[in-house]
Amino acid sequence: MRITVMGTGGVGGYFGARLAQAGQDVHFVARGRQLAAIREHGLRVESPRGDLHLRDVQVTDDPASIVSTDLVIFGVKLWDTEAAAAAIRPLVGEDTAVISFQNGVVKDDILKRLLGARAVAGGVGYIAATIAEPGLIRHTGAMQKLVFGEVDRPPSERLRRFADACAAAGIDHELSPHIRRTLWEKFVFLVGLSGTTATARAPIGAIRSHPQSRAFLRDLMAEVVHVARAEGVDLPAEFAIDRLAFCDQLPATMTSSMHHDLQRGSRLEVPWLSGDVVARGQRLGVATPCNRAVFDILSVHAGGALPATA
Repeated sequence: MRITVMGTGGVGGYFGARLAQAGQDVHFVARGRQLAAIREHGLRVESPRGDLHLRDVQVTDDPASIVSTDLVIFGVKLWDTEAAAAAIRPLVGEDTAVISFQNGVVKDDILKRLLGARAVAGGVGYIAATIAEPGLIRHTGAMQKLVFGEVDRPPSERLRRFADACAAAGIDHELSPHIRRTLWEKFVFLVGLSGTTATARAPIGAIRSHPQSRAFLRDLMAEVVHVARAEGVDLPAEFAIDRLAFCDQLPATMTSSMHHDLQRGSRLEVPWLSGDVVARGQRLGVATPCNRAVFDILSVHAGGALPATA
């Protein structure tokens, strides 16, 4: 299968490397120091599921040079979605699948608008992986799973082929007939985790063990559930309680990518996470005061590190 990885970060780098190691025809799109390191030294993965080193990597900073592809693993930061979608447009043929494993739910709306609804399939990634240094992806924990499915039609041959490729690569995966619900299930948890860890500057263990921050975590997630149900997504009314119990099972040191971005002074995805919850709530008449607090507080950092002041 001819696969393009648009964004060779933690998600794209890890899963793309596994697929390439298994013999799939994988082309990586990267830029800057990551591109230079992969060209010179290849792509490395350190993982409890097995380390690997791809020495001969098909990598470029120009997606148009790839010519064509069967499937795109789309994994850029959310603020790059529109530019990245425009860059891959020449690759998208009649049967090409574009699967975003980005955070949030608005990402698929953007891709459909720019690439057409037929090209876009839904996707959710579960992994803790980051660029440890240029050319090196570090995976922590044993979890590494992709869930994907067609949004408005039955499972397709193109996604069955991708499921077979994942199986051959040792990637835990699920071809889901209910991908829209799965997207929102993760969104509920992600908004809670990112919002609390970033605003409190603390890992999940500290947040869930303090009564006030625990209640805030629950309320953040409950607001997402209310918005989802107002949009017609089939989530149980008490799904936030289920996700709170899930948070109790996580390693106490776990945090979020948005918390890491905040610490590094990088841009934040908060406009597409809590900010998107607020925007949807306003359209639907659903109150989202906790998510508005997160969005308002973190908005000052959303563009990256604040300039030094005298």
